[in-house]
Amino acid sequence: MQPVKRVMPTALAQGSTDPAAAAATTQIVNEFSPPSGFNYATSPIAGILLLIVSACVLSGLDASGKWIMAAGLPLLAVTWVRYVVHLILALILVVPTKGWRAIRSRSPRDQIVRGVFMLASTLGFFTTLSRLPQAEATAINFLAPLLMLALAPWILKEPARTSRWIAAGIGFAGVLIIVRPGGGLDLIGVMFGLITACLVAAQSIATRRVAVDHSSTTLVWSGAVGSVVLSISLPFALPSALPVLATFQPVHWFVLIGTGLWGCLGHLLQIQAFRNAPASMLAPFVYFQIISAAGFGWLIWGQFPDLLTWIGISIICISGIGIGAYEWRTSNRK
Repeated sequence: MQPVKRVMPTALAQGSTDPAAAAATTQIVNEFSPPSGFNYATSPIAGILLLIVSACVLSGLDASGKWIMAAGLPLLAVTWVRYVVHLILALILVVPTKGWRAIRSRSPRDQIVRGVFMLASTLGFFTTLSRLPQAEATAINFLAPLLMLALAPWILKEPARTSRWIAAGIGFAGVLIIVRPGGGLDLIGVMFGLITACLVAAQSIATRRVAVDHSSTTLVWSGAVGSVVLSISLPFALPSALPVLATFQPVHWFVLIGTGLWGCLGHLLQIQAFRNAPASMLAPFVYFQIISAAGFGWLIWGQFPDLLTWIGISIICISGIGIGAYEWRTSNRK
């Protein structure tokens, strides 16, 4: 399978946290293309709808993590549940249909590196969400694809392109408008947001190196690496987590387990979206995740971006969509 440029949100994603999957859930990456000769035109409208739904699902992941941490559960405990549920669900979906061979990676070292970056970005984004409104945190995270494009000449040995640096600069200007003095955002939260954007960019670069594996394999490894690392740290998180868990009502458990369900489901919806429509068609709709994040923030916490913040968000979206369209047109001319 050959890597193809695609745009997908986090949480692998993250994120978001796939950015996992939630969180981020957002970046332009070389991902997994459909088989040779695959007909994208089978249902492009379905691809767009699937991507929009995945954006809402990943925003739901982010909102779930933010809400459950506000209820008092420590970051490590929330993230552990998120990854373990993701791993269990991925195994249930993959192994019965593809067998245990499907989880064997051709490049396990690269999968581990990617998984570590994904875990770090999840922890960073959840920390950001605990200090910033969801829409602003998500918008800052969208700086990641622009950072990756700007650094590609040095890290990926790709040709240097002035257009990418201009797009990254414009996108960063949008972030500066969002985090402007007097905007009321927590400085530590902003710092974690920028660090998370860098981690997501690193995850994007690592994702290119695992393109030799099937997407199902990467789906399982995404949950496995985080689960193993967090299980090692679990003894340190349990003493503070157990008293909080003892007070949880059914709704708390539903939201907590939902962090893993939404992350895995969001990733699967993205895969199906890009099997139904080409990345060039889907790229603009990725930014719907910022709108859905604003919706969740308003419905749950009564937080809605002001006019200047929306201007900053628009600048980030325009820079990302613009560079994507420019590179698509450039590649088609060759």
